[in-house]
Amino acid sequence: MASVETQPQSSKSSSDNEVIIETRNLTKIYRDFWGRQKVRALKALDLEVRRGEIFGLLGPNGSGKSTTMKLLLGLLFPTSGQALVFGQDPTSIATKERIGYLPEESYLYRFLDARETLNFYGQLFNMPADVRQKRVNDLIEMVGLKWAERRQLKEYSKGMTRRIGLAQALINDPELIFLDEPTTGLDPIGIREMKDLILKLKEEGKTVLVTSHQLADLQDVADRIAILHQGELKELGRVDALLKVSDETQIRAKGVSEEAKAEIRAILEREHAENISVENPTTTLEELFLNIVRESEARPGRRAGSDRS
Repeated sequence: MASVETQPQSSKSSSDNEVIIETRNLTKIYRDFWGRQKVRALKALDLEVRRGEIFGLLGPNGSGKSTTMKLLLGLLFPTSGQALVFGQDPTSIATKERIGYLPEESYLYRFLDARETLNFYGQLFNMPADVRQKRVNDLIEMVGLKWAERRQLKEYSKGMTRRIGLAQALINDPELIFLDEPTTGLDPIGIREMKDLILKLKEEGKTVLVTSHQLADLQDVADRIAILHQGELKELGRVDALLKVSDETQIRAKGVSEEAKAEIRAILEREHAENISVENPTTTLEELFLNIVRESEARPGRRAGSDRS
């Protein structure tokens, strides 16, 4: 019996570590009419995104986030280097069938309602009518638009439009979802709802690549992030590791008297304190981001740190 239990655990670990997206020395240079270099949008990017994780691409405007995503979607071709999605070229039709994409601006038919919109995109994937109908129902329920499913999209607010855009991106039940600035233009409630939906996708085993300049958004949902600046990778790693202040220690406790606090952990344990936590404190993603940008501008071409996966 013991050997039977060990095998599934090994398989799960292997599946969790499966690389879904890989870039090797990926470079994109935009040229003018005469072939002269105009903009180096991306320089020698090396990344790996693993199955089941939420991976964030963070950077200011012009940092290479959108270029990276378009290269991975096969919408642009690299100047040099290679991008692989599911181990294949991003332009492969078989690869595209396993992908969902929410652009920064959703281009939807304004005179269709939510149900008609999702039915239309389901037909593009040649989904059988009964499967399509169930998928449409589930997605409308998931994004919380049941009450407005028969309203034309031209009547939708920005938040509602983003939610139906996400539903459209998920109509084919993709394994990998690209979300480009998913919280742009949303109010705080809409942002929270969008983040909850992204976390729900992870719970379902989906792999999510999300770009954002909203620092707190990625801090709340991403497992790992890559920070890009001027087309170069400046930092890469787990969010908790990147935000940890390694040379400081903080102690947190609940229900402890003032006298007990002075004696630190030994007294706290003897006093049966609740929720004792001795750990490295963290900075914020915003502070980390700004420091990396400042260092990058002061010392161009130098990466701020190593991969803290």
